[in-house]
Amino acid sequence: MTRLANRLARAATALLTIGMLSLGAATASAQTTPAVKRNVLPSGGGAALFDTSDVAILLLDHQAGLFQTVKDISITDLRANTIMLAKLATLLKIPVITTASEPGGPNGPLMPEIHQFAPHAVYVARKGEVNAWDNEDFVKAVRATGKRTLLMAGVWTSVCVMFPALDAKVAGFSVYAVMDASGDPSEMASRITLARFVQGGVIPISTNAVLSEAHRTWNRPEAAELAKLYAIAAPNYGAVIESYEKAKEVGKTAPTR
Repeated sequence: MTRLANRLARAATALLTIGMLSLGAATASAQTTPAVKRNVLPSGGGAALFDTSDVAILLLDHQAGLFQTVKDISITDLRANTIMLAKLATLLKIPVITTASEPGGPNGPLMPEIHQFAPHAVYVARKGEVNAWDNEDFVKAVRATGKRTLLMAGVWTSVCVMFPALDAKVAGFSVYAVMDASGDPSEMASRITLARFVQGGVIPISTNAVLSEAHRTWNRPEAAELAKLYAIAAPNYGAVIESYEKAKEVGKTAPTR
């Protein structure tokens, strides 16, 4: 009888333990389940894309001195793509945070166009930290946006974007690295960086894709302004728009028979 009682007690303890583990797993699952994305259509379209209402853009160390070391993208394209992100953020009211490592040193000041075209951007000064995520004020500013999806770009990609991107991913954020609004000192560094992003769960993306994912449809009031941004991200598309507008103009003035 004692053996039977012991077996029953052990069985009851095991069942209780399993129940507690299941409850804990369910609770953890509920806590980690992301909020419903507002950008998903009834068709399911948008489920794999970022939700613009949940995005913050972090522009890291776009500094004049560092630009001179970039070899994997032209400085003209790098600046233009960064300007496009700033303009997009202003148009769609996306929070922007900027920061610079030692702007008074050889790395130089931030490119002024960012705050020119995104006057709402918040600048966070660092105290010499290479990794922006090491700076408590920077992390507080990111969390204060209330956004859980971070689009990061910067110079160098392999350091100034890589380090905070990986840390933010571990902290529970969804992180995108905007590759062509960033730059590295060599093609080799860029290839290694891309591989490490993928291994760490950071999503590589281009400025053109950022614009298109935020855009989603031409059936919106900002369509004309968004079209202008495509001309920055893809200059050849600007030529398409120009030729289309000219064709319409000629069509209106052509004599009728």
